[in-house]
Amino acid sequence: MTSPSAAPVQGSDGAGPAHILRVTGPLVEIDRTPGVAMHDMMLLGEERLPGEVVAIRGDMVTVQAYEDTGGLAPGHPARHQGGPLAVRLGPGLLGGVFDGLLRPLAHAGDTLLAGAQSAGPDGDCRGFTPRVTKGTRVAAGDVLGDIAAAVPLRVLVPPGCSGVVRRVAPPGDHSEDMVVAAVDGQGVAMAQSWPVRRPRPVAGRLAADQPLHTGQRAVDLLFPVARGGAVAVPGGFGTGKTMLLQQIAKWCDVDVIVYVGCGERGNEMADVIEELSALTDPRTGGRLAERTVTIANTSNMPMMAREASVHTGTTVAEYFRDMGLDVVVIADSTSRWAEALREFASRMGELPAEEGYPARLASELAAFYERAAAVRTLGGTTGSVTVIGAVSPPGGDRTEPVTAHTERFVRCLWSLDRDLAYARHYPAVSWAESFSRDATAVAAAHARAGDPRWAERRERVAGLLAEADRLADLVELVGVTALPPRERISVLAGRLLREGVIQQNALSPADAYSTPEKTAALVEAALTVIDRCFALVDSGVRAGAVEAVDFTPLLRAREEAGPGESAPVEAARDTVLERLGETR
Repeated sequence: MTSPSAAPVQGSDGAGPAHILRVTGPLVEIDRTPGVAMHDMMLLGEERLPGEVVAIRGDMVTVQAYEDTGGLAPGHPARHQGGPLAVRLGPGLLGGVFDGLLRPLAHAGDTLLAGAQSAGPDGDCRGFTPRVTKGTRVAAGDVLGDIAAAVPLRVLVPPGCSGVVRRVAPPGDHSEDMVVAAVDGQGVAMAQSWPVRRPRPVAGRLAADQPLHTGQRAVDLLFPVARGGAVAVPGGFGTGKTMLLQQIAKWCDVDVIVYVGCGERGNEMADVIEELSALTDPRTGGRLAERTVTIANTSNMPMMAREASVHTGTTVAEYFRDMGLDVVVIADSTSRWAEALREFASRMGELPAEEGYPARLASELAAFYERAAAVRTLGGTTGSVTVIGAVSPPGGDRTEPVTAHTERFVRCLWSLDRDLAYARHYPAVSWAESFSRDATAVAAAHARAGDPRWAERRERVAGLLAEADRLADLVELVGVTALPPRERISVLAGRLLREGVIQQNALSPADAYSTPEKTAALVEAALTVIDRCFALVDSGVRAGAVEAVDFTPLLRAREEAGPGESAPVEAARDTVLERLGETR
């Protein structure tokens, strides 16, 4: 398989390159090239603009260009690349910023130059330590050596390759494209090429049963996701999708983060890159950007490259997954990716389905989310790719096609509520409209880790929030004082849970991230206080007297306790319990 930056491949009959017949926007028609197939890459014109074969009709081939086709004209050459869109994968991706075709943006200036190719050698050498010796028999996925990086990277025997190691490079610094080992005549370098739409092979898929801790209590407590799961985050404009995804990128406990800005505004992507570069990595003590790959296909970049960007992101994630690492892919947003599909389908004259989207929209979404998995790699280790995709339904309409189809293919849904967002409640995850199909598996994992009460706490919090929501409309009609005592305490319980546990301050160093220990302490403290309130009204104490107690220490505990601290939470709980004990 050749990479997009490889030399052009001529037809099997020895003929030269094909020629452009017609240019219509991003669609370019060329004469038939021997051996051309669907999804093969073509380089168009003297500037070698990348494009992909999207239709073959008789002696004419239609190519969608990934760049502005201004300057292309009939008669210009079109060179067949001999294979589909493929990207160069290597350790140099970590810490880099790329466009949707994995072309580096770090030194591209204001815009990419026309015809810029996918990521090539970055000029740096990487420390290599061999694990095998000459004469060792290896199979696909086996480790040939280790690479010095912010996370443990390895050189693996490529898929489809096996045999005896004929040569291995000595320890030291080597270029990413230098052959560091030879297996029965096939050279193996640190970097390799792989087609973006072809999932990398694995030995088998595993049950996703290990929790992915995001540091966001509303998610980790109520709607947890397992490593290898798929999540959709639907929400209208202004509900905080990008903020939530940025927080997850900063704090989730994975080895590598792949952040795909698919059609995002340029200023938002600049903020993401700046914050990741400035944030200290709690794992390594270095910069978080050192274990992040950022794919920035912003709204002012070529639209056709947007369609490829999510596949590029998952391919990068699978490359690191095969090394036995846990990876998260954050795609913001899949709605803009779907809009690219719609525009392309319209240009190709495809029969439109709902709201003009192509009939294949559901299968395209399924193919994307299906690549999320916990797997046993070819080398026998375990790794995972977790996919979190934002969805931007127009006007917040969750019945529109992208949102409706996405809900069918994900394990978790974190639906963002406009009312919560406008009330400055972060994260604005709706506990009434969200779900998690991983909750049972995650509860079992917590029990194995020594926290058997996790499922009980989650169930109680969900029940109290649902009861408070049920009473909310009634309170608006008749007022809280018209309710029976226990129902008044239920309303109070909902407020304590919302403001003291679920809500977070993304700008607070103490509250932006919450460890499982801090989350458990906050929940236990809130439930203990709520139980005491119910016991007081059951014993005859007036509900108004209980409501008049100052619960501020409990509500402020989340910001006064550090990310992993529980002692300040317990102190706040005891203070409130003491005040409740004085209630008559």
